[in-house]
Amino acid sequence: MEQGQERAEIVIVGGGLVGASLAVLLGEAGLAVSVLDARPKALDAAPIGKGQPAQRVSAVTPVSQRLLERLKVWPALQRVTPYRGMQVWEAEGSGAISFDADQAGTPVLGHIVENDVMLAALEARLAELPSVTQAFGARVDALQTTGAGRRLILADGRRFMAPLVVAADGARSQLRELAGIEVRAHDTGQTALVTTVRTEHAHGGVARQIFLPTGPLAFLPVTIDGDAHYCSIVWSTTPQEAERLSALSREALSDALATAFEHRLGKVEVIDDAIEVPLVQRHASRYVKEGLALIGDAAHSIHPLAGQGVNLGFMDAAVLAEEVIEAHQRGAELGDLRILSRYARRRRGDNTTMLALMDGFRLLFGAEHPALRLARNVGLSSVDRLLPLKRVIMRQAVGERGRLPASCR
Repeated sequence: MEQGQERAEIVIVGGGLVGASLAVLLGEAGLAVSVLDARPKALDAAPIGKGQPAQRVSAVTPVSQRLLERLKVWPALQRVTPYRGMQVWEAEGSGAISFDADQAGTPVLGHIVENDVMLAALEARLAELPSVTQAFGARVDALQTTGAGRRLILADGRRFMAPLVVAADGARSQLRELAGIEVRAHDTGQTALVTTVRTEHAHGGVARQIFLPTGPLAFLPVTIDGDAHYCSIVWSTTPQEAERLSALSREALSDALATAFEHRLGKVEVIDDAIEVPLVQRHASRYVKEGLALIGDAAHSIHPLAGQGVNLGFMDAAVLAEEVIEAHQRGAELGDLRILSRYARRRRGDNTTMLALMDGFRLLFGAEHPALRLARNVGLSSVDRLLPLKRVIMRQAVGERGRLPASCR
């Protein structure tokens, strides 16, 4: 081994929610894992989950909740907001549909959780696993193939060697680019405006979404110290409109939100800065190569229409861990393409379906043709009256799709 070169059984590039989840699963199985994170240091856990909500939140499905419980992370989360209901309606018409947990046969439809709250709990869990090490300030400059596996060379000269390298470094994955894996990128023509509000009326544990002519506006319920008057806002609209809205004063943006949302929760008060997030849907042409696998946003990034992005990533991590741990127990080479291809086969279909579904919804609800508007209204209201069909839709939405990994059952 070359001097200054660190060796592991698996190197994960990216220490976000998906990469950290994979590291915990592998670390619990005793595998030697190195997590390379571009951030300068771990999160400071002291302020996490205190004060007003963080801007970035995720809608965690019951299936993803099972995974986080299996990782011993869920009980450590500082605050979560369960939602038992969902309401979706069309702004231009009378079409509407509602879901509730009883119809789905689950205690809740999901939980809204701040991303930092989840990541802080995952990092604390990683610190308890002796076979996992984390390296911060780690920016990958080069990816090489050797007879012993894959070698990563960092910008500061550090080197890491492993039979298997996993890219969990986000939608603009540097590792994916270094591996020469092409990605199909589709600009949705929308930008998400993200902020946090306090509403006049309590959210009641219901996630709400209105389809406006320019895109969907979601009010996601957040409860702080028993106060159910907070919501995380994701307003998908045209880039020009997002720019205009983000330039408004908080008072003017509050009024715009209340009006667009048809005052369903009364008056709205914006309590945080508004940030713009361009919405580009991406899908890697392949998930694996010899000694390399892509997971999470490095493999696929999705429109936030149904809040499925992080849940798809969690399933990637769970399935890849299951295949790798089984291979390790058999004494097989962890970077063997045959092993990694099993992960790719199990995940690509589900991810492809969800990406296509979200893009279809976006196009359908963005269409201006009067006939399509009528179809949307009739369709929503018709489905709302068909309980068996609603149950099927809800089972899909809560993550009960296909062959689940053992850690999520």
